[in-house]
Amino acid sequence: MKNRITHFKTYPLENTKFVHPVKITYNQNGKDKAWEAVRSFDSVAVLLYHEEFDSFLLVKQFRPPVYLNDESQTFTYELCAGIVDKNASLEVIVQEEIDEECGYKVELNAISKITSFYTNVGVSGAKQHLYYAVINESMNIHTGGGIHDEEIELYFLKVQEAKSFIFDESKAKTPGLMFSFYWFFEHKRLS
Repeated sequence: MKNRITHFKTYPLENTKFVHPVKITYNQNGKDKAWEAVRSFDSVAVLLYHEEFDSFLLVKQFRPPVYLNDESQTFTYELCAGIVDKNASLEVIVQEEIDEECGYKVELNAISKITSFYTNVGVSGAKQHLYYAVINESMNIHTGGGIHDEEIELYFLKVQEAKSFIFDESKAKTPGLMFSFYWFFEHKRLS
């Protein structure tokens, strides 16, 4: 995937939709303190293991905040994921994200919870709920790629390459992705 990024600019945030910057003041042990934070939605993410390809199905997409800090990173490698912004169970949101981003139809009973954790605790403190599902080509219903103006590319990573992928610093990736690989090797495959 090649991304050509041009006319990249930053502006102050006003009337935000997904994140809300705030200044927090508080007193801790008798000392007044202040902190800057972002109020944001919780999220779901799912490690997809493709049993016929013996691969993980990841998504690649452009993330402006990553590019803002490192212009060499025109996309990131991530788990299929989405924000929790609707009145539905977390598993239903996971199911919808797998369909929208990756093009696979996964039944609810085939989606299992791994754990949940707080992401970027110094800034947003949002919670991510991590899941696992097995897919195969009989479940493929379309090409994926996201909805609306999302530009998501699917990326199959062979399981035997995952451990070295974790430590490849040239690839921008999320901590949840790396943690999920460790979980897989601890709980699903001993190697």
